[in-house]
Amino acid sequence: MDKIILTGDRPTGRLHVGHYAGSLRRRVELQNSGEYKKTFIMIADAQALTDNIENPEKVRQNIIEVALDYMSCGLDPSKATIFIQSQISELCELTFYYMDL
Repeated sequence: MDKIILTGDRPTGRLHVGHYAGSLRRRVELQNSGEYKKTFIMIADAQALTDNIENPEKVRQNIIEVALDYMSCGLDPSKATIFIQSQISELCELTFYYMDL
């Protein structure tokens, strides 16, 4: 069975050195290791909106900032799929079903 990675961050603000030391550096290493067939990095905007419902424009701007931070740390869009959670309608649908379990 092929290995994949699914990880991500909530776009509540710019990423910082703590993000780099805590997870981003390792994500770049894993992306480049050749051990994983696919790498998916989610920008979890739907989750960020729960804390920032009064300012959705801030969340939208943070999505851009987080994506830029990802690439500046070495995450390569040709090797990793970087996506925005709210743009994948199936995620919302699955969440609805799981909430009913």
